[in-house]
Amino acid sequence: MLYDISPPITPELKVFPGDTPPSREVLLDMARGDSITLSTLHTTVHVGAHVDASNHYGTDGSAIEGMPLERYLGECQVIRVPGARGGRVAPGDWVEAVVAERVLLATGSFPDPTVWNDDFAGLEPALVDALAARGVTLVGIDTPSVDPPTSKDLPAHQAFLRTGVSILEGIVLSEVPEGRYELIALPLPLVGFDASPVRAVLRTLD
Repeated sequence: MLYDISPPITPELKVFPGDTPPSREVLLDMARGDSITLSTLHTTVHVGAHVDASNHYGTDGSAIEGMPLERYLGECQVIRVPGARGGRVAPGDWVEAVVAERVLLATGSFPDPTVWNDDFAGLEPALVDALAARGVTLVGIDTPSVDPPTSKDLPAHQAFLRTGVSILEGIVLSEVPEGRYELIALPLPLVGFDASPVRAVLRTLD
């Protein structure tokens, strides 16, 4: 069974204030009598479900084409974190043992990708450190960022940079039960870029 955890990319999909929302320019259209339909997509690379490259938050970090592909493909664990809205998820905020190399946190704090809310949950740097110490190589979250939108120094991002753990943001986990899955969320080889949109999918293991 497959769970599609990527929000649809439409003009209504919210991106960070000041960033570039998705839009489509139709260059050729069969409905107008052209021989093919041909479109241009204009948007931030941090749109919808996306993975950050480490050069997004570190001057010496890797661009997205240099990030290790194995991070974005393999066994993961979905963990629901209740009551996370308006704060930062910290170590001890859930009781389930971490048993996978990739962890996806369902905070429920950004419930509608087409409606921006400023009180979505971020992550405590100590949580990133704790997960890295357990061998976690990727953390995903159902919000636009691992830091709250008002954060200026981005301590969670800096913890990811320090530990080398990868980031997956903007996923939709509201219909996904807790448990273990196979994650498929491969980035495009956008040379020099600081992120890439992904079609993030979970596949059941049984």
